[in-house]
Amino acid sequence: MSEPAPPTEIARNPLVAVVALCLGGLAAATTQTMVIPIQSELPGLLHTSASNAAWIVTITLLAAAVSMPVAGRLADMVGKQRVLVVNSATLLAGSVVCALSSSLVPMLAGRALQGVAMGFIPVAISLIREIVPPRMAATSVAAMSATLGVGGAIGLPLAAWIANAGHWHWLFWVGAALAALVTAACVAVVPHVHDAVPGRLDVVGAIGLAVGLVSFLVGVSKSSAWGWGDGRTLGAIAFGVLVLLAWVAFELRQDEPIVDLRTSAQRPVLLTNIAAVAIGFGMMAQSIAIPQLLQEPAATGYGLDQSILAAGLWMAPGGLMMMLLSPVSGSLIGRVGAKLTLMLGAVVLGIGYLVALLLMGAAWQLMVAACIAAAGVGIGYAAMPTLILDSVPPREAAAAVGLNSLMRSLGTTISAAAMATILTSRTQPFGALEVPTQGAFRLCFVVAAVAAFAGVAIAAAVPRLRAADEAGAVALEDVAAR
Repeated sequence: MSEPAPPTEIARNPLVAVVALCLGGLAAATTQTMVIPIQSELPGLLHTSASNAAWIVTITLLAAAVSMPVAGRLADMVGKQRVLVVNSATLLAGSVVCALSSSLVPMLAGRALQGVAMGFIPVAISLIREIVPPRMAATSVAAMSATLGVGGAIGLPLAAWIANAGHWHWLFWVGAALAALVTAACVAVVPHVHDAVPGRLDVVGAIGLAVGLVSFLVGVSKSSAWGWGDGRTLGAIAFGVLVLLAWVAFELRQDEPIVDLRTSAQRPVLLTNIAAVAIGFGMMAQSIAIPQLLQEPAATGYGLDQSILAAGLWMAPGGLMMMLLSPVSGSLIGRVGAKLTLMLGAVVLGIGYLVALLLMGAAWQLMVAACIAAAGVGIGYAAMPTLILDSVPPREAAAAVGLNSLMRSLGTTISAAAMATILTSRTQPFGALEVPTQGAFRLCFVVAAVAAFAGVAIAAAVPRLRAADEAGAVALEDVAAR
């Protein structure tokens, strides 16, 4: 017997509510890349070592990975709008702490809070279906889902411009102002849907997930600095895997787990989440390899001698491409289904890397390749939440989308480590420095293309909804549209 549909409360102006949610997603996602333009200067700015300063990027990633599934579970328990307000307020607090910081510890605390706010995105994705008319649902979910990629893409040039134009603390003051706007918008225009399912938070499960994820991701993210064969890398990864295995065994015995692993093990959800890792890997590869190739000195014979700001500006159209393709992706989902849309996105992503492999001689060529890859990410990212939401009970929607977002983040983390390993293991002397060879960049593009096409194969194995279910869904939308 199927579950009843979740209660809905169509927003008075659903378009305004969706815009507010997308703005919140962009604000949260830009925190992932906003410190990259000043990363080399952080040791001096914060009076610390380079290895310590590297944690300012890593800690945001770790906090986000833990936050997304936990925020989803809380949203299912207490209501999605309430969790969105808390997440946006957390982003505001983290941004203010960073803006007031001039030393390492408070900066790490602020960046961790910014990472926690990433839980905003999966909760907003799951809420959208409940507050917009059915005819707007696919496009709105596509737009919201794309913010995860768009925010990261536009965060780099925006942060570079702000850092060049003023004091580096302005990066965080601008972020704080945006977070304040989002918090007010969530209170004012995003309706509170009475969809909460009372329950208890699995605190032990949340802690176990946090410990396992953090240990595993620290090992992966620090592998390029420590070395893959280093005891610290292997120990952190092994400990994380063991904790996560114990966590799985524990969660399977819980009546109210932080993530319902039985539902997540169902074929449509499981395969969509595995595809999320592959597509997340593909998305991050271009964000690592192409900007570095743009900034390599021309004297290397292949570098394009661009400044950080210029490299960011060449990458910015990719973010805009993701944003512009959201309506197209929503339309594709309605016409051919989320599965084929996900496959198409992964194919386009792979083609983008093949174009990059062939066109490396000018900045505009790499921009074209980045735009193609970004188009694939935009299409694919929009389809994944739809597949998840169509496959899980309404009471688990936010937690399931949170897990999918976590899997995307896992893919981006593994990709960053893999790209760094390739670029640092294949080098050539350049004056007193060692720089990556042209072959290293080519290998990055090949590996990313393979990951993208692997995503196509995985998505192809996702079962379709039963025909009756599809017909019923179409009929329901037709009735609602009238």
